[in-house]
Amino acid sequence: MQQRNLGKLSVSALGFGVMGMTQSYPPFPPKEEGIATIRKAFDLGVNFFDTSEAYGPYTNEELLGEAVEPFRKAVMLATKFGWDIPADGHAYTDKAFGLDSSPSAIRKAVEGSLKRLRTDYIDLYYQHRVDPKVPIEEVAGTVADLIKEGKVLYFGLSEADADTIRRAHKVCPVSAVQSEYSMFFREPEQKILPVLEELGIGFVPFSPLGKGILTGAFKRDTKLDKNDFRSSIPRFQGENYQKNLALAEYVEDLAKEKGVTPAQIALGWLLAQKDWIVPIPGTKKISRLEENLGGADVTFTAEELADIRQKLDSIEITGERYPASHVQLLRK
Repeated sequence: MQQRNLGKLSVSALGFGVMGMTQSYPPFPPKEEGIATIRKAFDLGVNFFDTSEAYGPYTNEELLGEAVEPFRKAVMLATKFGWDIPADGHAYTDKAFGLDSSPSAIRKAVEGSLKRLRTDYIDLYYQHRVDPKVPIEEVAGTVADLIKEGKVLYFGLSEADADTIRRAHKVCPVSAVQSEYSMFFREPEQKILPVLEELGIGFVPFSPLGKGILTGAFKRDTKLDKNDFRSSIPRFQGENYQKNLALAEYVEDLAKEKGVTPAQIALGWLLAQKDWIVPIPGTKKISRLEENLGGADVTFTAEELADIRQKLDSIEITGERYPASHVQLLRK
């Protein structure tokens, strides 16, 4: 697969987001199936895998660590710090689950991640969410120390605003910023992408398939299981959902015109925006994995891209992208 640069870190043009293997999108596959899918991704050219201590919590890192152990040196592992995880807490669902990017918390987190990932270094270490209690300069300085110690190779930020990115980058070069970005959520185009281009920082869109709505799997009568995280998201509820399906239907029509799948349209479109964008779609199925990777082969003419942008601008997306209980922590 074609390689792209996140700062000075070279990775496959499409990465693999492992989160859904253990969190948010049940039913979860047996461990053996998850490992097989991750290893299949590697066999197909993916060398960039994304996880976090928060996913599970902890179980996602454990799964990924076991899966890539036979070829650890050939892959780039990205994980994240920045949460105060209660001993009996659950990521994103426990109200006691807060932010903590203090230096001591970062050092504790990195040791846990190294152990669970079965490695002695982390390729890309993100602050998962900005902690308003800790100056970003202090966070960046702590990660800079970890880089000097060889425990981390590159520094990243997730869902950070433009000013935070600039301030962090002055202390420790930021290689990548990860935020939600897709045809379904285009807010980073306004302030984040220009700053990243100016500073030479790569961009890693999470939920590049709009949490699944851009895959063709969602229909007017689709019902989500109550344990599915999306069932609590305003964009997937009631009238909002019915309105937002206009985008999904447009992407399906576009896919038919080009003879590809909706997911491949969504991923190809992201890749066409900038050559330093590396989406990280996730899946639990090898068939979907193979389909997603085909998105790297989808190309658009300048005229097609202009037409798509005009159409996207005309489709109103309604509803928040996170439930109200999560907005304070997750909407930066």
